[in-house]
Amino acid sequence: MYAVIFKAEIAQLDDEYSATAARMRELATSQYGCLEFSACCEENREIAISYWPSLEHIKRWKQDPEHLAAQKQGRNKWYHNYQVQVVELLRQYSH
Repeated sequence: MYAVIFKAEIAQLDDEYSATAARMRELATSQYGCLEFSACCEENREIAISYWPSLEHIKRWKQDPEHLAAQKQGRNKWYHNYQVQVVELLRQYSH
C-alpha cells in the first residue's frame, strides 16, 4: 500500500475550494481506487493523506482531467506553496 501526503501553505480557502475538495475526494475513492482520505487545516497549513493500493492507481489519479484542473486552481488561488510526498507503507498496526 502507498500513501500520498499533501502539505500546503494556505493562501485562501472559499466555497469553491470546499466544493472542489469534496468532489476530488469522491472522485478519487469512487473511480480511482483511493482506499482512505483524511485532511485537516490548522492556521494557514493544510495536510491531507490518501491511501492507495498501488503506484499505478496514484498515476491514473494524477492524470485525471478534473484533478489537473483542481491542481491548477490550487496553484493559482488557494495555496502559496505545497509539497506532495508518495511513500510506501511498510507496516501498519493499531490498538
